[in-house]
Amino acid sequence: MADLSVEFCGIKFKNPVVIASIETTNSPEVIRECVDAGAGGMIIKTLTDIEDMARLTQNSKYAILNEKNEPIRGKVNKNFVFFSRSGYSSMAYRDWIPYLKELNRYAEERGSHLIGSAGGKTMQSWVDICRTIEDCGLPMVELNFGCPHPAMMPGVHGGSMIGQEPQVAAEVTRRVCEAVKIPVVIKLTPDQSRVLEVARAVKEAGAAAVTATNRYTGFSVDIETGEPRLGGPAGIGGVWAKPLSLRWVHRIHTELGMPITGSNGIYDHRDVVEFIMTGAGLVQVGSVLMLKGIKFLPKIVDGLAEFMDSHGYANIESMRGIASRRSVKDYGEQFRKARMHSEVNHDTCKNPSCTICIQTCFYDSLFQGEGQVGHLLGNCIGCELCTQTCPFDSMFMHRTSEEQRASGGFFSIGEQVFETGKFSKGFDRKLTLSKAKA
Repeated sequence: MADLSVEFCGIKFKNPVVIASIETTNSPEVIRECVDAGAGGMIIKTLTDIEDMARLTQNSKYAILNEKNEPIRGKVNKNFVFFSRSGYSSMAYRDWIPYLKELNRYAEERGSHLIGSAGGKTMQSWVDICRTIEDCGLPMVELNFGCPHPAMMPGVHGGSMIGQEPQVAAEVTRRVCEAVKIPVVIKLTPDQSRVLEVARAVKEAGAAAVTATNRYTGFSVDIETGEPRLGGPAGIGGVWAKPLSLRWVHRIHTELGMPITGSNGIYDHRDVVEFIMTGAGLVQVGSVLMLKGIKFLPKIVDGLAEFMDSHGYANIESMRGIASRRSVKDYGEQFRKARMHSEVNHDTCKNPSCTICIQTCFYDSLFQGEGQVGHLLGNCIGCELCTQTCPFDSMFMHRTSEEQRASGGFFSIGEQVFETGKFSKGFDRKLTLSKAKA
């Protein structure tokens, strides 16, 4: 069986599935449930001395929406949108002290870890909260520079407001890192264009790792009433955000090389695999557990183990970052790859009753022939859209040989076409073939 254990910032986790700092970790009782369900770790809901952020949690509002932006009633599928308004821990951080000590022991005895999360009112608050977390024996702390809600609380400064400013984020990080000896993880906000710049700044300030990323700030409308859901802007996430989160995991992993916990976009074990293959060492699971219960957690962990066994991955490290390593660095590198073209398997194709591939080909390569799909290979640019939309798996990509390209019968982009601003003869040929087809 695959080894799910992973070392992250010098700490060994029995598996990479960690419970995010969310409602599931706002209760000592539920944290114990997470430990018993097999979580590799749990990040406590952000401890704070900001009274308004604690009161906000006590007045939380949620909207779980489907692809039509309508409330989901009943079973939640993978396409849900989690739109919510919430705050930090609803209990004062000093009141958490006895629970942190007891829960930390409970977790350690069962091979798990309780991880701190901090969100302070002042610079000294950040330091005091993190020292308290360390004094209680917790092995790591996450600084919440990603929460979208403080920006909408009058007089409150924190969360994503800090995470949008590299200098401010670096200064808070530096002060905390000087004050504690445990690893400090920075939770980044996606509500900006300088995610990589902030990650670099906090790394230079002493951060051991980053979390990419917290949720976005969104706005949702009930068109039946004309009212904004939840009264106005709120935090938003879900599996739809996964490619956006993975973008930053990929860039931070490849350009900064620092440890990453992945967040925002995880539903099941397949999403966990995507984050790991992009470069994450740990993966934070949150909203799906609020909607399906803690009992769903073992399915994620077991699914990860089964995937690794079936695909020949002996351990987490063997698949961590493989997708990022195989990724092109820019489109210039992509253009230097071998030209591909599609071909039709007429034995399995259901034409003429199905014409989906023809409808989705915008390069005049596919057309309705005599009882089957016709193919002008000279027009095919290898976009792969037909292979993605064919419901019968009858379209396949093939490498265009040098002989085929030299024959002049295949579309190609001329060298330096973008630098000269002139189109290649391939475009002229495409137009000629299109007219011939017509």
